[in-house]
Amino acid sequence: MFKKLWISMLVLLSVLVACSGGGASNNLTKDETPDKGMEVFGEAVMFNPNKLVNDGEPITIELWTWGAEDVFQKQIDAYKEIYPNVDIKTVVNPWDEMWTKLPLALQGDDGPALFNIHNSQHDNLINFLAPYDIPLADLQADFSGVDAHIIDGDIHYFDIGIMTGSIFYNKVLWEEAGLTEEDIPHTWEEFALVAKQLTKKDDTGSIIQAGYNFNGDYQAMVLGLPYQQEDLLFSENGQNINYDSEARLAFTEYLHELYYEHEVGSPNFGDDSSQSFGNGQSAMVYKWGWFQGELNNNYPDIEWGVFQTPFITEEIPFAIDRYNGESTFGINKNAPSAEQEVAQDFVRFVLAGDDFSVDYALLNSTFPTKYAVANHAEILSNPVLSVLSENIDRYMWPGPFPAIIETVSGQVFQEIFYNRKDIESVLSQAQEDIENGMSQSKFISAEKNYLHYND
Repeated sequence: MFKKLWISMLVLLSVLVACSGGGASNNLTKDETPDKGMEVFGEAVMFNPNKLVNDGEPITIELWTWGAEDVFQKQIDAYKEIYPNVDIKTVVNPWDEMWTKLPLALQGDDGPALFNIHNSQHDNLINFLAPYDIPLADLQADFSGVDAHIIDGDIHYFDIGIMTGSIFYNKVLWEEAGLTEEDIPHTWEEFALVAKQLTKKDDTGSIIQAGYNFNGDYQAMVLGLPYQQEDLLFSENGQNINYDSEARLAFTEYLHELYYEHEVGSPNFGDDSSQSFGNGQSAMVYKWGWFQGELNNNYPDIEWGVFQTPFITEEIPFAIDRYNGESTFGINKNAPSAEQEVAQDFVRFVLAGDDFSVDYALLNSTFPTKYAVANHAEILSNPVLSVLSENIDRYMWPGPFPAIIETVSGQVFQEIFYNRKDIESVLSQAQEDIENGMSQSKFISAEKNYLHYND
């Protein structure tokens, strides 16, 4: 009992310490110059710097995040150059601690005025969020990631960047196999042939180089790639899972054939395709944009390329894959009104400019939702983002669905590829398990917001 009480006191103390930066700062200068002589900037979402913030009186607010602090600091510094009376302090929390400490801090009036959001935490945070003080039509005019986040006509946060899957390939192994850029596959049938060409075996027939390795990636693939066959993850009402479907069965059977008929890889060829690719043992992997950062940081010697996930036919499908969004800031509705006003103004400043959208996209390999920067030179020079730009409107967001769906998908891979159980039976059981796991869920799919939903 004493140990549990002591741990609880430590958690509370850490929250209080993290939240102690609000109010005025002795190092700030009072701003007495409303007219800064600066131009209004932005397109639909516009920012007018020629004003006083907090009546020019010194004020400090906090911005909580789990990372990307350099990108945030760049915006903070630019804002402070205009408003010397404002200080925005970043408080960096480890990922797991963020989602324990933040909801606690937001319950009172001394929590951070601003914080980074991940949509997986939507249910835990939405009741603490103030709606943006920016007209909905203006946000919709400037950004593509807005509609799926409308609640009663308001926006509390939205997608600033889109992350999804592509095929990464080892350029050295590609060349050794006699392949060129002309051989990049556009269909899944072509993909299988290329994977076979990239596979190497020893004298005993054991794989020593996987042409394609999807160990650890099945759960990411199987939840989005069936969209190519117009197969939605949820029913028409957006509430019921559509897991045991013909398209999901067909795609799983295709992957099964790759391993057990074409023998381009194996579930026993290591359980981490990322590491296998980084060590030069796998020639192709399906990964989301975050993998670019992992390669650059952990495997800098690997020469890699990336191409768009193949289609069933040469024609662009109904949707290529699912995506998830990196979110804009949340504003704490329980923060003091003066702090909320500063937070609202800072959010408008960030969204009206282009730099944040570009910098955040490059940091996370997420395609920016801001229309004005979609063709920005730095965006199109990034290999992952350049590939996505070709058909960026053909990726669908199902919404922040319950974690049980990915958990069960991981179990499906184990049952089919390790335990060699019947595919149809496993998918049927998965449908039942997810239905049971979602029985109390209030989740409603965002699939109907997809641009081409009615095509």
